[in-house]
Amino acid sequence: MSTRGSDRGHTIGVVYVHSSPSAVCPHVEWAISGALGIRTELRWTAQPAAPGQLRAECNWSGEPGTGARLVTALRAWPMLRFEVTEDPSPGVDGQRFCHAPGLGLWRACTSANGDIMVSEDQLRTLAANAKGPEAFGHRVDQLLGAAWDDALEPFRRAGDGAPVTWLHRVG
Repeated sequence: MSTRGSDRGHTIGVVYVHSSPSAVCPHVEWAISGALGIRTELRWTAQPAAPGQLRAECNWSGEPGTGARLVTALRAWPMLRFEVTEDPSPGVDGQRFCHAPGLGLWRACTSANGDIMVSEDQLRTLAANAKGPEAFGHRVDQLLGAAWDDALEPFRRAGDGAPVTWLHRVG
């Protein structure tokens, strides 16, 4: 059954598991399966940026909000490095989630081309509370997820050319 005709619409996204201990990989697949409502088998490859760790990625399709369900499922393993994207759909902003050990979870809304969107309220709060240019710059980095980008970039590069699995949410 496809979600294309549902009242909530349809969207697509990607799950990037940048690094996982091999013993956790089956649990990651079960978590993704539970969030998508389909059996999931990922193609795991070595993660050169973290010897002994594995990486996988999969494209998914489903209702808006599926990205958040995937993140909720994956957060059960704090040692994972992962990202989940959800493309915008009619009436719903896109989202990007990043998780790195030691940093935890970061989330932002994204535009149609994938840029991070900073809201009017966030900008007003930033302008009202920043105590000088250095504090302003630091807070902008927080809003844009700079620490997560810095932590995950070596793992992203190591995954270039890796196999991708397509998954479709049912129900």
